Order: sequence, then C-alpha cells, then structure tokens
Amino acid sequence: MDCAFEHLDAVGFLEIWQHFDADDNGYIEGKELDHFFRHMMTKLGPEDKVTEERVQRLKQRFMSAYDVTADGRLQIQELAVMILPQDENFLLVFRREAPLDNSVDFMKIWRKYDADSSGYISAVELKGFLKDLFQKHGKAVSSSKLDEYTDAMMKIFDKNKDGRLDLNDLSRILALEENFMLQFKMDASSQEDRKRDFDKIFNHYDVSNTGALEGPEVDGFVKDMMELVRPSITGPELDKLRAVLLGHCDVNKDGKIQRNELALCLGMKPNKA
Repeated sequence: MDCAFEHLDAVGFLEIWQHFDADDNGYIEGKELDHFFRHMMTKLGPEDKVTEERVQRLKQRFMSAYDVTADGRLQIQELAVMILPQDENFLLVFRREAPLDNSVDFMKIWRKYDADSSGYISAVELKGFLKDLFQKHGKAVSSSKLDEYTDAMMKIFDKNKDGRLDLNDLSRILALEENFMLQFKMDASSQEDRKRDFDKIFNHYDVSNTGALEGPEVDGFVKDMMELVRPSITGPELDKLRAVLLGHCDVNKDGKIQRNELALCLGMKPNKA
C-alpha cells in the first residue's frame, strides 16, 4: 500500500470515487484513471511529491493486480479492498459477507429496516441496519462512527438527495445480483418449456418450501416481475402491485399465493390434485 493512503478512511475514499465515477456504474476507466490516481495522491500527501512517474507507477500496480480482463477499468470494491484498512472497508461487508442472489432475501431486509413502512429507508433506519450488520460480524463500532458511515452512504446512494433510500438504492448497496426473471422468455416457449420454467420460477421464490408464496416471497416475485418492464420501482409502488397480485391470484384469500393459484394467474395449466 502506498504510504500516501495511510490516513484514508471510507468516507474520504467514497468522496474521491464519486467525483470520478460520473456515470455511477461502479467503474473508473479511460483517461479518468490517471486523473483519479493523481487526485488521490494530491489529496493525501504533499502536492510537490506528486509526480507523473509516481502516478503511473501507482496506476500500473493497481491495474496489473485487478484489471484481470484487460478492459482498462477498475471496480470500486476491488480498489477499496487494496487501499482501505479492514475496519474502514465497510462497502465490502455487504458483497463479501452477505452476497444476495435472491430478491426474497433482499425484501426480508427491506421489510425489517423500513420500520415505519413508509416505502423508504431513512437515515435513522439505515443506521440501524449498519449497526446490526457490524454486530453480526463481531465488529465494535462507536455511535459517532456509525453516524459517519450512515452519512457517507446516504451521500453516495441517495441519488435524488431526499434524505432517504428507495428499493433501487438499497439493491445497489447490497449488490443484489441480476434479476432472476431475465433468463426466461415464457411467451415464446412451448407448453412443456413454459411448465418447466414455471417450476423453476416458483421454486426460486418459494424459499420456505411450503408450496405457497407469502410475505417477502411475494414481494420478491412482484419486484422482479415488474422490473422486467420498468428499470426500478419504489416501495410504495411495490406495495400497490403486491395488493393487486394478491387480489387477482389469491383465490382462497389466505394471504398467500399457492402454486396452482400462480399457475392460473400466469396462464399455465394447474397441476392435478
């Protein structure tokens, strides 16, 4: 690690990164790489010691270590793990310790920390999430440090600057993987293929293996279905769509969607009893 980075913390790192990742895609590439490393060295050390040779040497070190696809770009979490001390590397906690590949797990987190059911995560609710996360991994974090982390994450992920996070913001924080539904094209398949795909879909969201979707399982299904036609939906929109789906599919009105009920909603032939 370059000595210039010794006093860099997560907040400072994120502020620098945000300045250069203008399109918010999680990468810095092209000529911005030179500007990025030069800016970091200038910010963290005496300006008269920032030479082109040092900038290029530092850039080459990181690119050779992490640009494994030789595409000329660096990813935020790859760079952070190299630069930040372990206790400051909080962005990676989510990706390293709790990767999410299922929207049901994502919605469980959303419902737990959207404590007032507003459809958004406030700064106070986000702080509660961070506190629980660090406790889960045995990390002691002071209240003032939690405030600092919360402020930094709100600054980075609250894109419309309204002081709260929506579903899309939290999915970025938690590095939720690609929408499970994108792999299916049921309208262009044979009946047999559609039946097979339906079973894969239902089993993916029925994480409790009860034969019915309920609670966050319904939430996750609705979220992924709607995001096939819209890039993102808000919490309040999801709640409305969830009510519509239950009203249409929950034939026996038990607050759940049975396998056969969902099959009927999707135009599938239900299984025989």
